[in-house]
Order: sequence, then structure tokens, then C-alpha cells
Amino acid sequence: MAHYRASESKREQFRRYLEKAGVLDSLTNVLVALYEETEKPSNALEYPYTAVRRNQLLLKPEFSQTRLELNTLQQKYDQLTEENKELRSRLLQYEPAQDAGTE
Repeated sequence: MAHYRASESKREQFRRYLEKAGVLDSLTNVLVALYEETEKPSNALEYPYTAVRRNQLLLKPEFSQTRLELNTLQQKYDQLTEENKELRSRLLQYEPAQDAGTE
């Protein structure tokens, strides 16, 4: 019986360690995400590994900065694309479309 209690104590310590380190929350989030997937992956065992690696990468500061830069550049790209469309339509008002056969 003493061995059983010692084992339970070690288990409880280990559980508290995992909880304090955030492992339980991370695993719970990964399993919830897997549950909510509409198309379940063919290899369910690989899913947690991939999700944890992906989350670790997203939490790194350099990736956070890169994501911010990407969002800024995407907004600038969208703005320039819209401006380009507007300028092309204004240009067509002053220059008639040229036919490919007449030069």
C-alpha cells in the first residue's frame, strides 16, 4: 500500500509540473482543434506533433515581427493594386484601346 501512495504522490507532482509548464493547456488546445477539424487528418497521431511545432513557431518573436510585416505589406499591396486599377481606367479614358492587328 505504501508503494501505491508514493506512486500517486509522484503522479500528482508530475501532473502539477505539466500544468505549471502549460503542457496540459497546450495539449488540450491541440486536441480541441483536432476535434473541431471538419476533415480529420489521415494520421491522427501526427496531428499533435504538427500543431505543437506550428504553435511554437508562431510564438517566436522573430515570427511575430515577420507576421506583422507581412500584414503591413499585404495592406500596401492591396492599396497599390486598387490604385493601379483606378489609374488604368483613367488612362483608358484618354487613350483608346489599341487593336492588336493595327500598328
